Amino acid sequence: MAEEKLTDVVLRNAKPSEKARKLFDGGGLYLEVQPSGAKYWRLKYRIAGVEKRLSLGVYPEIGLKDARRKSIDARKLVAEGRDPSDARREAKAEAVRAHEAKRLSAAGLPSKGSFEAVARDWLRTVHEVTLGRRRFE
Repeated sequence: MAEEKLTDVVLRNAKPSEKARKLFDGGGLYLEVQPSGAKYWRLKYRIAGVEKRLSLGVYPEIGLKDARRKSIDARKLVAEGRDPSDARREAKAEAVRAHEAKRLSAAGLPSKGSFEAVARDWLRTVHEVTLGRRRFE
């Protein structure tokens, strides 16, 4: 990363002003200090010629060391040609799918898209049609 300028003392002492301001650390990493006093870690990067920003967390929950580590990880993805925002979105969607599969499994139900789930849905539809609950027009 470029020369690292921020220290924990500078971050702790950063006071809000009338407008949001940015305290740069280098390599696109900066702390955004809001007028409300909230402090957000952001990473500015370019992918396919488009400038983007990635939120890395809230200070002080995410310290300087962790923010730099997250910044390096995101920069590695950019170097591979992958957008860190897309990677984060995919990871979140996968976590939701895994949680849903675990919930269904705990309830004794088949996972969505499985043969058993499709068969049960088909049988339910056939049953509703034969009982006249569903009308096709």
